[in-house]
Amino acid sequence: MKINKITFLTLISCLLFLTSCQNPFRYTDAREVPVNAKERVQKNLEEGRGISFGLGKSSKGGGVFDFASSNELWRASIEILDFVSLTNASYSGGIIITDWFSGDKAKDNTQSRELKITVRFLSNDIRADGIDVSIHERLCSLVDEKKCKIEKINSEISMEIKLAILKKATILKKQSDKKNKDKKKLKTKTN
Repeated sequence: MKINKITFLTLISCLLFLTSCQNPFRYTDAREVPVNAKERVQKNLEEGRGISFGLGKSSKGGGVFDFASSNELWRASIEILDFVSLTNASYSGGIIITDWFSGDKAKDNTQSRELKITVRFLSNDIRADGIDVSIHERLCSLVDEKKCKIEKINSEISMEIKLAILKKATILKKQSDKKNKDKKKLKTKTN
């Protein structure tokens, strides 16, 4: 008897779920839809359409397309950190981690010093609290390479890197805005 109740409740909940869905098939004029797939994709991107499940989105629908190539803060960080190899650069995770690279030798010349830079993106906006730059230092004994000490350091280097990223991002944003403004002018002239 319990199996029948569970089956019945599952069936009812599935029916309620299906009846609450919107009709995915709406009337469209074939003359408004491009035939070429690439043109359809471009049109959907321009209109802000994408796959959306309605969770946490506004009621007007469509998806938000933030790509790494269009985010000036991300591009600036990659350009500023191009002097060192990266171990992790995750745009969706909002983090860039460099590989260990050689720093200056320790004062007493008995240890080797290596640094690692981590940039965390807290916002897509170009502002001082939008990124966090931290530096870790690894000191290893030259006598016994297994004896290493790793710690996060507070250094002026992190502030200098953060400032350089923000300056570069501002320059990239101005260039992007100018380019978009020129495109709009060209579009209005042709129409």
